[in-house]
Amino acid sequence: MEASWAYFSRLCQRAEQIGYDLTLIAELNLNDIKGVTEPALDAWSSAAALAAITNTLEIMVAVRPNFHHPALFAKQAANIDRISGGRLALNVVSSWWADEAKQFGLTFDQHDDRYARTNEWLQVVDGLWSQTPYTFHGERYSMVDAICEPKPMSSPRPTIYAGGESDAAKALIVQRCDAYVMHGDEPEFIAAKIADMRERRARLGLPPMQFGMAAYAIVRDTEKEAEKEVVRITTLDPKAPGFDNFDQWLSGTQLERELKIKEYSVSNRGLRPGLIGTPEQVRARIAEFSDAGVDLLLLQMSPQLEEMERFAEQVIAPTMAA
Repeated sequence: MEASWAYFSRLCQRAEQIGYDLTLIAELNLNDIKGVTEPALDAWSSAAALAAITNTLEIMVAVRPNFHHPALFAKQAANIDRISGGRLALNVVSSWWADEAKQFGLTFDQHDDRYARTNEWLQVVDGLWSQTPYTFHGERYSMVDAICEPKPMSSPRPTIYAGGESDAAKALIVQRCDAYVMHGDEPEFIAAKIADMRERRARLGLPPMQFGMAAYAIVRDTEKEAEKEVVRITTLDPKAPGFDNFDQWLSGTQLERELKIKEYSVSNRGLRPGLIGTPEQVRARIAEFSDAGVDLLLLQMSPQLEEMERFAEQVIAPTMAA
């Protein structure tokens, strides 16, 4: 799949035509899949263009606080939200890739310090979206009588998603965000995570959160065909450039369960949810996650366009018709 506006725009326009509700746009200035010398689209200029050519798709764009000054970002994001008619959402990522930050001359904090920065950054963004003028004095950011007009169209603000498995991440998310997104896992583990976050949120007296999970989906006419596809996508070339970043990614995160490089080859624990098999099996598995409290599935497929067409026809459409 090529990193081009032509492919990206075609993918998203088709997605909203065939039943998908949301697209996640990753923010990386270097390509962590094919290798750092390969092309990687800029997330936020792509999001602005996508906002103008789609109609219903929620546009969840990753944002890393150490790459964006919060006041300038608040202005930019509010404008994109208005271009989209109120369809912008943020996926706040507290970064993991030290080499990328170093290449671009940016600050890269240690793990808990990254979440402390994100906490302050979100206070500034939310303050500018809700108050005029806005004054803030923190350890990392300071502004006096700042004005951000027009404000976002989304009410009360664009949805703020975030993920993380460390205590620092969870404490931030329940306090500052609207939705919690998780790496793929089996339903019982996802249910436990959701119960934990609901309890944390309730202790703060805040409204209920939404819950999302990432997963890799493979739908075939038979189980045998689906398993054959699993073998294909997990047959690895250990010299592939994308694996150069595996150890660095792992060292920059604090995961609750072991991650094997085989799983990293498709997505972060994307195979664990088990969305693999016949359409009937995949629909039944999705129902288990719905019962566990999952509101949103972020689906990875490859090749994305062809596989999302198959998933829409065989999994989404029958569900909508029922």
